Amino acid sequence: MFASETSIVDHILLGISNLERGIEWIEKLTGVKTTIGGVHPGRGTRNALLALGGKTYLEIIAPDPEQSEFNFDIDLKKMNEPRLVTWAAKSDDIDALAKRAKDHLFEVSGPSDGSRTRPDGKILKWKTLGVTNKFGEQGVEPFPFFIQWSADSIHPSQDSPKGCELISFEVQHPNANELLKTFEKFGIEIKVKEAKNVRLIANLKTPKGNVTLS
Repeated sequence: MFASETSIVDHILLGISNLERGIEWIEKLTGVKTTIGGVHPGRGTRNALLALGGKTYLEIIAPDPEQSEFNFDIDLKKMNEPRLVTWAAKSDDIDALAKRAKDHLFEVSGPSDGSRTRPDGKILKWKTLGVTNKFGEQGVEPFPFFIQWSADSIHPSQDSPKGCELISFEVQHPNANELLKTFEKFGIEIKVKEAKNVRLIANLKTPKGNVTLS
């Protein structure tokens, strides 16, 4: 393990082709309505957010019809039904993490600066790091990207609608052992189970009882 500064889930991403439909689906399932987060300029996406307890949140992510380009890694436009598509792991020193990953012969992209403007005009800033891997299948990326929030940005978990809590999060994968070993190298403690297909599974405690997202 070479990345002790990474360990926990920052947020999980629920992809869908239409943001309004995703918002309605989550509200019907959980009893809590998400709040609009904003758009990602140059990425072609926009989002809505839901706090999941602690410094963790759910991001509903969908194409932004106001942007002509779409550069998100997963083709959300084909997703008529909501599905967990990937997740972000928290990092306290993303530059050091990138260096250590490259020193251990991992191919990375970033750290890259990111930002979005909230509906109230406040700008949130962060850095992300992607690690090239072979674990993604069928529009699901089980290996996370890493995120470090700017010190002057409010973490979305702090001001997103509350009422839900992340009880557990796990990954299912046909090559569970190899994925688990790679997680361990990055200091990621996530449950991994052998399965025929790649799936992300999040169990939530909600005002409507326990629900499962996958």
